[in-house]
Amino acid sequence: MQPVVTVGLDGSPECLTAARWAADEAEKRGLPLRLLHAWPLLAPEPAGVPAEADQNYWANRIVQTAQAELRAHHPGLEVVGDLVADDARDALLRAASESELTVLGSRGLEPVQSYFLGDVSMPVVARAERPVVLVRAEAAEGTAPSAAAGRVVVGLQPQRAGDDLLDFAFRSAAARAVPLVAVYARSVPLHARVPWGLDHDVTEELTRDARELLSGALRPWRDKFPGVDVADTVRLESPARAVVEAAEGAALLVVGRRRHRPGVAPRLGPVAQAAIHHGHCPVAVVPHD
Repeated sequence: MQPVVTVGLDGSPECLTAARWAADEAEKRGLPLRLLHAWPLLAPEPAGVPAEADQNYWANRIVQTAQAELRAHHPGLEVVGDLVADDARDALLRAASESELTVLGSRGLEPVQSYFLGDVSMPVVARAERPVVLVRAEAAEGTAPSAAAGRVVVGLQPQRAGDDLLDFAFRSAAARAVPLVAVYARSVPLHARVPWGLDHDVTEELTRDARELLSGALRPWRDKFPGVDVADTVRLESPARAVVEAAEGAALLVVGRRRHRPGVAPRLGPVAQAAIHHGHCPVAVVPHD
């Protein structure tokens, strides 16, 4: 199957913002954009039925409205509508397995009202075998978050950083022609804490060791992507907090998720959870071994 960027639509402002972001991303990657709307009650297309009697009217309208706007702003982009008679979560998981990238709308910690949030988006992020990007609708009305400026931030643990995670982060920075900031944070261990604060000698040693690990993990990718300007950052604090703070004003935040093994319930780690709920920029969750 031809690689494609898929965006889930449910008619909410969040998903329309996600569709605009996905169109920009598909254009950067030179891929078609698929607009997916899943509705279990979708009926076979009727013939000669007036709009008010068409059971699929609103489903068609959701896709066609987004399709018209995106084609107007991206005349060279192939935009395909896809209506699926299925549960949204199942349809998105199947689409994610076939897509280069899947994009969903997100409201962070605000009340859940959108069909693709909560009981749909989180299981998709936790189970998808390919990267999923969550996009917040926080830009001015009618404007997608800027993906052309800023930087790409990736949070990683060098000892467990899978190739899929770093490959996605470097390719995303290269596609945007922006710097990549790699953040490695580790909490300060108990033995580094003293009554007057932190033991400077211990923290210096921890920082030095962490920087060597991070540099080693990034070295082959710097060689593979010589055009990407890379900054490595080591912080001695909560990894979740460090990654979210580093991503302020970024074009994209990239975090990893361990692929779940058969018989083990899929879950998101604390860094991915914090990024999804507290990050203000688009967040890509990349599964890796």
